[in-house]
Amino acid sequence: MANYIAAKLGVEIELTPVSSANRVPYLQTRKADLVISTLGKNAEREKVIDFTAAYSPFFQAVFAPKSMSIKSFADLAGKSIGVTRGAIEDQELTKLAPVGADVKRFEDNNATVSSFVAGQVQLIATGASVAGNMMAKNPQLAAEYKLLLKDSPNFIGVGKGEDKLRLKVNEIIATGKKAGDIDKMAVKWLGRPAGDLPQ
Repeated sequence: MANYIAAKLGVEIELTPVSSANRVPYLQTRKADLVISTLGKNAEREKVIDFTAAYSPFFQAVFAPKSMSIKSFADLAGKSIGVTRGAIEDQELTKLAPVGADVKRFEDNNATVSSFVAGQVQLIATGASVAGNMMAKNPQLAAEYKLLLKDSPNFIGVGKGEDKLRLKVNEIIATGKKAGDIDKMAVKWLGRPAGDLPQ
């Protein structure tokens, strides 16, 4: 998506890796012009940054080996769950996990995934694309989707008051949706078309 926007804007792209915890500060301190990193929109974030229209579907969920029976959040009691600190899945899991669930927080998605792959935690709470990538690379885990934490389309974060940039990116997203480009990217990276997304 970043490459797509840069091409449409006619600018050279400079990709800067961010963690869940530093995405918003990077916008606030102008270290980044746009944040395109599975960023969900919520009231708390809207106080400090602006958002474009949604550009892709996304959801956060709990994943575990097929052999583990997890039918409801109550089944997480007594189990260890890895999650990335500060991410939407951390916020949602904190609300939904029962007393007795052992939530282990890691600093980034790589550390969270590594903990699950290495067997340091029994389950993982993460986003759809991270889980899909993990399952493709580690079929021996026989991991599968267990519980939905939140349906959370991805938005692009823009610095507060950067209306000209936000409106231009919205125009690129709208044109990309109409042309079918957004659906093609969603199929390639998330396994399903973007479909109807919030503005």
